[in-house]
Amino acid sequence: MDISVEQIKALRDKTGAGMMDCKKALIESNGDFEKAIEYLRKKGAAALQKRSERIAKEGIVVAKTNDDKTEAVIAEVNCETDFVGRSDAFKEFANIVADTALAAKNNSIESLLAQKVNGLTVKEKLDETTGKLGEKVEIKRIAYYNSADGFFCEYNHLGSKIASIIEISGKITDAGLSLGSDLAMQVVAMKPLTIDRDGINKEMIEKEQEIYMIQARNEGKADNIAERIAKNKVEKFYEENCLIEQEFVKEPGKTVNDVIKSVSKAAGLEYKIKNMVRFQLGETFEVNTIVS
Repeated sequence: MDISVEQIKALRDKTGAGMMDCKKALIESNGDFEKAIEYLRKKGAAALQKRSERIAKEGIVVAKTNDDKTEAVIAEVNCETDFVGRSDAFKEFANIVADTALAAKNNSIESLLAQKVNGLTVKEKLDETTGKLGEKVEIKRIAYYNSADGFFCEYNHLGSKIASIIEISGKITDAGLSLGSDLAMQVVAMKPLTIDRDGINKEMIEKEQEIYMIQARNEGKADNIAERIAKNKVEKFYEENCLIEQEFVKEPGKTVNDVIKSVSKAAGLEYKIKNMVRFQLGETFEVNTIVS
């Protein structure tokens, strides 16, 4: 039977499938639009099964907060290639994931997949996006948080490969939000392990000190000198890995703690970093000190 270009285009606009696939679907369905959609969905399901074994290692990370900054979410959504990761369709789906998780106060991928968006579940949206893009798409991880006595700020790095959320205790003000945004950027740029020294594992410090001691002794240093060198290097380790002790990226010469105290004093309020989380695309280790 004859299938018009208008019919093919309408089916393509509806499903996102290729022109030739749409034409074949309409021919196989004798021009029945709904049956053609069903045909494409079945075809797509078979393709999805084949793609499920592929590796999805590219994609983006998205961090968001609600309007009053009392809730936040961060998500990583993966695909197979950077080209697809930069496409509008993929970015749209990643933002649907983050927005839905935030609205549903959702920390579980399984639960998130069952949530509905414009009549379709997130799982159906995922399958639809996979079909449109021709690559495996998957939600790698999501994390939702809420604050009882503070507010969140997020930072999404250019390129959407890294993002962070920081929770500040205290009253929401313009100064506080500006501080929070700067600190979220600090977390992305400097990758602190913890907020302060209390968060550093004691065994980790003991191991670092042991390594520094051995290094100094191997250089022929006496034990008392080696101990002093090791102690100084441990201090340097704290300064590099504890957020409040790091040099502030926007004002060299000042620590993050200096900046927090300065902003708090100017605002007549007390701001403190309560929690932080940092996702980087493809990482196996994440900086995540937030406890809901």
